[in-house]
Amino acid sequence: MPISRTIVPVILSGGAGTRLWPMSRPEMPKQMLALTAPETMLQLTAARARGAGYGAPIVVANARHADMIEEQLDAIDMAPAALILEPAGRNTAPAIALAALAVEDRAAPLLVMPSDHVIADVAAFHRAIAAALPLVDEGWLVTFGITPDAPETGYGYIRAGAEIAEGVHQVERFVEKPPLDAAKAMLASGDHVWNGGIFLFRADAYLAALGEFEPAMLDAVTRAMAGAQREGCRLTPAADAFAQSPDRSIDYAVMEHAARVAVVPVSMGWNDVGSWDALHALSDRDHAGNAVRGEVIALDSTNCLVRSDGARVAMIGVSDLIVVASGDDILILPRGRSQDVRQLLEAMKS
Repeated sequence: MPISRTIVPVILSGGAGTRLWPMSRPEMPKQMLALTAPETMLQLTAARARGAGYGAPIVVANARHADMIEEQLDAIDMAPAALILEPAGRNTAPAIALAALAVEDRAAPLLVMPSDHVIADVAAFHRAIAAALPLVDEGWLVTFGITPDAPETGYGYIRAGAEIAEGVHQVERFVEKPPLDAAKAMLASGDHVWNGGIFLFRADAYLAALGEFEPAMLDAVTRAMAGAQREGCRLTPAADAFAQSPDRSIDYAVMEHAARVAVVPVSMGWNDVGSWDALHALSDRDHAGNAVRGEVIALDSTNCLVRSDGARVAMIGVSDLIVVASGDDILILPRGRSQDVRQLLEAMKS
């Protein structure tokens, strides 16, 4: 189905990627790194929404990353329509509202994408977008549900209800990250998908929903954009006004409350690259199951992820380890425990 109106990609680039420490750090978060391909995560995200039917992207990001973002987009011959630099982190609902207020055509569809996800089958993603567009034109808020292949407890779920257009279902309910038994039941039911955090809706439809369910947020963000400082494509919202916005995700603020919310289930090789274990699963591996990048010597070792951006790593006779060397820091842990990196960072702070 041809795209009848120019879609505005909105790239959310405010995440810190702490679970991929020590390579991902506040000054260089994972979306700025080339983790799964020669291109960075940000570049891959921008590239999957370019060409016919797509406008220049709006990027919402931390001010400290502005130069890097412009350099990385310039390297792939893309220039942002706007680079909105958040004066403080206030979660996804206010961030998306900043972008919605920045577009000139409020009827334009916004394709909201986190900057640090992998989508292997971009053609399937584009087909899902095309299936959603007729409903988006009617004012529906659409999310894309990832067809699950395991009872994953680290993701939220969406229960897909009645089909309201070909390949598009009304959302019956959102489900928080479940315990294992509930995840197994949802996988077996066949009517639940993972919540991938990717959305498509008209700017005016989103702002109207925000005004209905989060009027204080809409007011704060509107005032912040009215007082924004502008320098080229960079917009820095007024800090005092933006600080008054509630800190809420789009799911909590809007999607769980609005009446016309739809989901497009899609299998597109999606991964949020949320941990070193996830990266091991995504990476090319040698005959021994090792995923290696950098100066690494691994003898008689199997099923390891080893990365170094400088120091030489030498291993003998080990298996199922994650070893990451970056700068002066070295991370070593068993595979399967990479979600605990956040606990490690908390321990280091104390």
